[in-house]
Parts: sequence; structure tokens; C-alpha cells
Amino acid sequence: MDNRSLGLLEDVNATLQDGLHSCNTLRNQASRIFLYAFLSVGIICTVVGNFLVVLSIAYFKQLQSPTNSFVMSLAVADCLVGLIVMPYSMIRTVEGCWFFGMVFCRLHSSLDVMLCTASIFHLSCIAFDRYYAVCNPLVYSLKMSQSRVALLIVVCWAVPMLISFGPIMLNLHIAGVNILLPEDVCVFLVNRIYAVMASLVAFYLPMATMLVAYWKIFKAAKRQAMQISAMESQMAAGVGKDSSKKQRHRNAMRREKKAAKTLGIIMGVFLLFWMPFFTVNIVDPFIDYSTEVVIWDIFLWLGYINSSLNPFLYGFFNRSFRRAFLMFIGCRVCLHRSSPGMELSHTKKEANDREDKR
Repeated sequence: MDNRSLGLLEDVNATLQDGLHSCNTLRNQASRIFLYAFLSVGIICTVVGNFLVVLSIAYFKQLQSPTNSFVMSLAVADCLVGLIVMPYSMIRTVEGCWFFGMVFCRLHSSLDVMLCTASIFHLSCIAFDRYYAVCNPLVYSLKMSQSRVALLIVVCWAVPMLISFGPIMLNLHIAGVNILLPEDVCVFLVNRIYAVMASLVAFYLPMATMLVAYWKIFKAAKRQAMQISAMESQMAAGVGKDSSKKQRHRNAMRREKKAAKTLGIIMGVFLLFWMPFFTVNIVDPFIDYSTEVVIWDIFLWLGYINSSLNPFLYGFFNRSFRRAFLMFIGCRVCLHRSSPGMELSHTKKEANDREDKR
């Protein structure tokens, strides 16, 4: 290494250590209290929301489907993010330093990478599952058998574990990075190879899978909506008296539009909250790690927020999940009529009408 390279390395080291040399926080007491309160609310929402998803699927038989197997495993990953990753990240963000030692810093970073990657993998599996359900319904039961769903869930946990614990605990992710950090600082520095490879596996490949799957689903939903519209026009011209059939077709078209809108929201939220972090994660090693710590914190917490929003996106848009959540929150599952096999997809009025018809 020539003198110029040594000088550049010393400058980078000095720049990093100037901002990371001390545990003394620059935030005043009021801002620290506000941040602790704000981030704690996010952690509680993440844990409670995802725990409700797990409880609902585990208790109600109607929610136990191949798709919801992925949703349940996703909720477990997101719940663990809230329980064992976000609290320590909150202290690091607010205090500006790390109180838990270097070994736990590596363990925390490994869990962070593994659980967030597992969450993203589950999102892509849900997209893959919905693609077959909507675009290839005749082969759906074959493609999404119980054994295949179980295998995909294992992959969603095993691959993130391989790209996190192995490289990070063995310090392979910082091979060739000659930057010394203080022991009271936990900053996730990575070399260029790990930054590119891990980002591709953890985000960009799942993102591509989701984009392709949801685009095909959107086109299929649009095609079905056009077919329903054409059928409705024919019925209006020839069988206008059959109002019940017309109403069913209108309801079907509304469902297709709602499904397409929901897919757009899910994909938009995913890209909005994770794209900034993984973009900076790749770029930072190529600009000599000059990204400010506050930028890292903001983008990292945006990714964490995605874990707190997943129960809303995959649960609250679904009537069955909404009813299950309300029953748990209101403790109505303890009532005699709230059995695991009860019907969740109908409102109370619809359920009473069905009973009356019987």
C-alpha cells in the first residue's frame, strides 16, 4: 500500500472516529424522552400487531390456509424483530453509543440481518403464493401443497441465517475493512463484496419476485374485471330482470379492484420503507463509509416500521382477520360461541341471516 492509500485510510479512520469516539449523547433530555416514547410505541405496535396475527391463525380454523402459513411465519419474524432487535437499536439510536459489548454487537447485527431478511423472504413467498392462486388456480393445490409450503418456510428462515450469522460472527463481512471502531460503538460496517451480495439476496431478488408476481396478478385482475364488465353489459341488455346475478357480478368486480389496489399498497409500502436502506447499504462501501450515522438510523428505522405495518397490510385489509383481531382485543374468544371453527368472513348480520335461513 502506497503513502497516498495510507493517508486516505487514515483520513477515513479519523472521520469515522471523530463522530463515534464518545458515548456522550448530543441530544438533550427532552429530545431523548420524546425519541424513547416514539420508538417504544413503534416497538409495542410491532409486537402486539404481529402477536395478534399469530394468535388468530393458530386459534381460528378458517384462517389456517397455505397463504396464512406464510403470513403466520412472517408475523413470527416481525414479532421477533420487535422483541429482540428493535429495543437495543432504540437505545443505540437515542444514546448514540453501545452499552452491551462487542460480542453482543455482532450477535445483535446477526439477528437484525437474519430477521429482517426472513421478513422480506416471507413477503416474496406470499406474492408467489398469490400468483398461483390468481393466475394458475387449477394447479394451485399441487404447487402449494403442505409439504411445499413447509419447505418454502424453511428456506425463508435458513437462507437469512446463512447470510447473517456465518459471515458476521466470523467477521467475514468486514474482511479487508481496516477501520477500527471504539468498543462502545456498534456500527454495521461491511466490505463491498458482502454489501452487494447480501443486498441482492436479502432485498433485490425478493423485490424482483414480488414485482413480477404482483404485476401478473394485477393484469389477471384487470382482465377478470373487463370480463365481468362485458358480462354485466350483456345481462343488462338481455336479462335485465335478473338483478341478483347483476349484483353478484358488480360485487365481484369491486373485489377485483380492491385486490389490485391492496397489492399496489403492499408493494408501494415495501419499496418505500426498505429501498433507502439497501441502496445506502450498497453505496456506502464505495464512498469510503462517508454516510452519516443519522442517515443510517433513519433508513434502518424505516425498515423496522415495515415490520410493524405488515399486520395492517396483510391482516386489517381482510375481513376475517379484522373480526379475529377484534375478538381477541375484546376478549370475546372466551365466550362459548367464539369457537375455533366459527365463521369469520361474514358480518354479524350476515351470520344471523344465514342462521334464520336454516
